[in-house]
Amino acid sequence: MQVNCSKCFRPIAVADVIESSAGQLSHLDCARARGLTPEERALLFVFCSDHSVATCLSCSLELSVTEMGADPLGGRTHLCPRCRTDLTESVRGHLFSCVTLPSEIRQKTQEVRDAAQHLIKQAREALDRSDVLIREAEAHLFERQQALRAAMARRAG
Repeated sequence: MQVNCSKCFRPIAVADVIESSAGQLSHLDCARARGLTPEERALLFVFCSDHSVATCLSCSLELSVTEMGADPLGGRTHLCPRCRTDLTESVRGHLFSCVTLPSEIRQKTQEVRDAAQHLIKQAREALDRSDVLIREAEAHLFERQQALRAAMARRAG
């Protein structure tokens, strides 16, 4: 089963940036579900503004934060300026491995991402379990309804 965003009702993918409030999962930004978090963007500008942070596999370009393009109307950022490929995942991968980030911050960044992915997986498992319980209860109800009908038929006949 899929976990859906409590704001936009679209499915939440493991790679999406999420938040949790009152037991409900939602995209941090429904328009850019896989975009970088504010913390990730801050880390890029503080620690990575002087070197390449993404590689466009289509064009073989290595790009810094300031060299990437954006699509303000489409709400997309971190695009290859040549072919417009979305490089967000490449940028995120850089954050998890960049040697200029202090190791503690790099580790915490990965831990936050891992925790979000774990939460999504747990929510999916909970939905799967609830679905099984509902089906079992439906089967039990059906059996009881059949038994009631059979008892009524015996009494009537």
